Amino acid sequence: MRGTVSTPVMSSAVNNRTDSTGLLVLAVDDEAPGLSEIKYLLESSPHIRRVLTAFDAAEALRILRGDYDVEVMDRTRAGLPPVDAVFADINMPGLSGTDLARVLGAFRQPPALVFVTGVEHSEAVVAFEVGALDFVTKPINSDRVNKAISRVVDRVAATPAATPEPTAAEPQDDEVIPVELGGTIKLVPRATVRYVEAQGDYARLHTNDGASHLVRIPLAQLEERWENAGFVRIHRSYLVALPLVTELRMTSNGYAVVIGSGEGAKELPVSRRHTRELKERIVRPPKSSWG
Repeated sequence: MRGTVSTPVMSSAVNNRTDSTGLLVLAVDDEAPGLSEIKYLLESSPHIRRVLTAFDAAEALRILRGDYDVEVMDRTRAGLPPVDAVFADINMPGLSGTDLARVLGAFRQPPALVFVTGVEHSEAVVAFEVGALDFVTKPINSDRVNKAISRVVDRVAATPAATPEPTAAEPQDDEVIPVELGGTIKLVPRATVRYVEAQGDYARLHTNDGASHLVRIPLAQLEERWENAGFVRIHRSYLVALPLVTELRMTSNGYAVVIGSGEGAKELPVSRRHTRELKERIVRPPKSSWG
């Protein structure tokens, strides 16, 4: 039966080790007993420094984005994988383990992936097709988990030195945002988002197809995370994709921007405190145009 978590932060667990050596690992399983077991076995290894946990793939993606954990965010900014490895159940409702694997494969620095599965042969084939490093069959035991950990250690040791996170002038990988609606989970690429609207501690993503999706991420956090992807704050309630802005116009209440054109155009207010920065961003020529 699915476990319950009082707050997102509490879904992450830290073992008693406080040193900075060892692996940072994320365990994902929608069954509380299975999650507790894999967490215990991982923490029993001298190679593991810290274990984060998630009850489904959507929560795992939020953790890997650094929504709940400063260390994960700092690792990503330093050009490292958000965690060293993900141990994930392959059969989960909503986003399955293989769905999670395909999203991880799009990361600039993907972590090692180990599947935990109840069927050895058929699912092992799927696991390696989506780039899993190893798979552990249920019921799991410490020897098999330790072998998987050893493979992760070898993988991490063979990984080239980290490079800094790309700057605004460099191409960015497109982030995928998991959106939960009516018991299903949809993956929304950041590139499809026109603007974001604040709704309390949540944010509503407005996409190119006219749809909108409510996500449990504060607008301020998206502003910081998407700055290098071309998004700019124009108002306390709005974050817009700057390349999609077609007009900056004066209104009776001050400035406003228009996103898109024709029937699908959308006008949004620009607050006084953001007007100057927005004007500078709009008229600022690309660095490559200076000779």
